[in-house]
Amino acid sequence: MTRAAARHLGDFDVAVVGSGCAGSVLARALAKGGCRVLLVERGHHPRFALGESSTPLAALALERLATRGMPDLRDLASYGRWRARLPHLRRGLKRGFTFYSHAAGEPFANGEANERRLLVAASPDDAVADAHWLRADVDAHLVAAAAAAGVRYVDGVRLDGCEESEGRLRLAGEDDAGRLIAGASFVVDASGPGGFLAKALQLPAGTPAQALDTGLLYAHVEGAGSFAAAASAAGARIQPGPYPDDRAAVHHLLAEGWMYVLPFDHGVASCGFVVEGDPTAHGLAPAADPEKAWHRLLARYPTLGAQLAGAAFVSGPRWVPRVQHRLGRAAGARWALVPHAFAFTDPLFSTGLAWSFLAVERLAGLLLGGEGSLADYDALLACEADQIERLVALAYAARGDFAAFAAAAFLYFATVSFEEVRQRLLEPPAAGWCWRGFLGAGEPELEHAFATATRRFREDPATFPAWVTDTIAPRNIVGLADPARRNLYPVDLEALVAAAPKLGLSDDEMRAALPRLRSPG
Repeated sequence: MTRAAARHLGDFDVAVVGSGCAGSVLARALAKGGCRVLLVERGHHPRFALGESSTPLAALALERLATRGMPDLRDLASYGRWRARLPHLRRGLKRGFTFYSHAAGEPFANGEANERRLLVAASPDDAVADAHWLRADVDAHLVAAAAAAGVRYVDGVRLDGCEESEGRLRLAGEDDAGRLIAGASFVVDASGPGGFLAKALQLPAGTPAQALDTGLLYAHVEGAGSFAAAASAAGARIQPGPYPDDRAAVHHLLAEGWMYVLPFDHGVASCGFVVEGDPTAHGLAPAADPEKAWHRLLARYPTLGAQLAGAAFVSGPRWVPRVQHRLGRAAGARWALVPHAFAFTDPLFSTGLAWSFLAVERLAGLLLGGEGSLADYDALLACEADQIERLVALAYAARGDFAAFAAAAFLYFATVSFEEVRQRLLEPPAAGWCWRGFLGAGEPELEHAFATATRRFREDPATFPAWVTDTIAPRNIVGLADPARRNLYPVDLEALVAAAPKLGLSDDEMRAALPRLRSPG
């Protein structure tokens, strides 16, 4: 029997593999800029996806990308605009970052000094707040928008080949109808860990800056209660903070690792246990029975168990045995990887969406206007991955000492808040904000601080918080590490005014610029 000829999808300027939020936004930006774009998806939308918690740096990147003829991205950049203009896309309010420290076998305990509780606001009110993204809704919307902009979208395609010939790349794969091929001058892999190009080009593994080993047990649940209410009922002191504790990215520090809870407005919450090392060492076997492992973990932490006692699974639980991955390269002559295809460390501190959209900005500028170079892109992603790995390793090392963990968090928040305010208030550099290294990558003082922080903590935990306070001082424009605040940090405009010289501004210039921090409605 003669084998049927492969269907030819056409020849394109760029093929984007993977239609998650980064891949779909990049494909649409390129099409809006005049490129012939193919967007290839292995699955079908709507579908479950992780990476659900946005941040102010992600919002800034989305607002800049919106100016490329994608106004809906600006609506996704703030909770208030999203609710008003895209109400059919489900989301949750994220006012900031909430952290609690737990002891196994004991109810959550906290006193007047908040020795086990930390709240750091990311916005002054709900209207300009960040959001948790229900990715099934958002990704389906972004794919449809890309197709409407002229992107050729195909799904259910299992790519298995990539060859270069006469200065072009030939992609090959199959769907339910048989074999297919497509040609492209450039390929972007946005398909995730161990994705298409990693296999097709046999890309070598990279060397991480820090050795981390965590697995993820995750689910969506409905009917979860309020942790703050459960903690108060158990006798913990939960005095009012800068926002309601649960309207945030909520982090629970545990002996086994940590847990996140991201509440959506429609009564569902995204929850996950990030487990460090071999789960059997913690008396868990999540690969064999994820639900049993889930309930065993909840039973060890009574207040978490009380919060989730009435919750039912909407999807999951599922177990990912290892979340870390890293490749040796992020770009070549005719290809590039978005961050989550190149490297991933851990969901702690919600770095994923911001890093992804910065990379989308870079690639759009590269492929449309020659901004930057692929060598720059490759080097910057490697440096940024190092910074994230060092930060997460520090947080894991310090999580058993809440004062030290809070200091580690201040290192992160001082870095990103300084950059957020700088991008809102100052003129962009010639190369654009997206080419400034994420999380201080490329800035010698910050790279040194991140590289040495874990060693500093291990050598002298007692003095580590003071070291962080001194280290972040040049960038601490939001009043972090102030004992008088008792671990409750609002958006403090007066602190910003007092810190104006750190940004090269006078008090009057800072006061005049403050309305821009709210991002025009």
